[in-house]
Amino acid sequence: MGRSEAVGAPLGPGSLLWETAGDPRSLIPGTAAGIMQLMLPGLGAGVQDHSNFFDDPFDRIFRSIPYIWGSIFTADDAEGDERGRQIRDFHPEIKGTDHHGNRYHALDPEIFWWAHATFTWEMFRARQLYFARPLSTAQRSQLYAETVTWYRRYGVSDRPVPATYDAFVARFDDICRHELELTPAVSWVLDPEDNPSARGQQITLPGPLAPLSSWVTHLGSELLRVMVYGGMPDIVRRRFGFGWSNADRLAFAGVCAALRASGPAVARGFLAQAWPEGTPHLAPGSTDRVIVAGPNPRQHRRSDGAQPDQSDAVARR
Repeated sequence: MGRSEAVGAPLGPGSLLWETAGDPRSLIPGTAAGIMQLMLPGLGAGVQDHSNFFDDPFDRIFRSIPYIWGSIFTADDAEGDERGRQIRDFHPEIKGTDHHGNRYHALDPEIFWWAHATFTWEMFRARQLYFARPLSTAQRSQLYAETVTWYRRYGVSDRPVPATYDAFVARFDDICRHELELTPAVSWVLDPEDNPSARGQQITLPGPLAPLSSWVTHLGSELLRVMVYGGMPDIVRRRFGFGWSNADRLAFAGVCAALRASGPAVARGFLAQAWPEGTPHLAPGSTDRVIVAGPNPRQHRRSDGAQPDQSDAVARR
């Protein structure tokens, strides 16, 4: 018997993918998703060899999210296909040899799908951790079918795409258990000595509070670590020995509870500053009005006006 083909579902106003990706809380598991992208040897090597990732990893985030989210929030399928193929067409020259000596190509369906699989996982993980109402079984199937439609907009072979949500969960878990590894790119990302961004942002308090700046900076770094590691699947944390104490679990549970309760505030614009400039998303409180994020004060602008690296759409973090 042949392999069952995944069935897609329409995207647009009222779809679960619009509802989820249109909420800024969908971005929160993104750093964990990006690390898992880099853990696949071929994908990690592509980022290492064909981008400015090591010079400015956050630059890649800010320049990639608008393209990825732009392939979701489109007026119709024709525009969705056009935007998806634009992302695909950044990648033909991204090829080489990974640190094992194996050849890779960004348009290898297994590699390209893994990048998309982590975005799919990101949507489900955000719903699980940060939204007040859990998805029903039927809604999980619907959201997965919508992500299948999203993937097909790229115009890359859907040979690796699991047919059902349950099959996706099983395949994702198998890759986490057997195919991911601490690639050179991931080792750099997680090393605060080599990668300053792993230490978190320096916080300087004003006036008489200035002596507390280092303490507050440390708390911010700890929160960043807890949110990234907490968002990861348990199997990834265990396989790679990422520290995760009982105190970390309690802290993470508290932040998740606060974010689940923040729905009314999000509908009034809370977390709107999280969107990178140029990212399409739903207007706060709306289910169908798409707006584009304006300038983000955290975003590093490039004076040369360069276009995104070709690999930006493969692994955005």
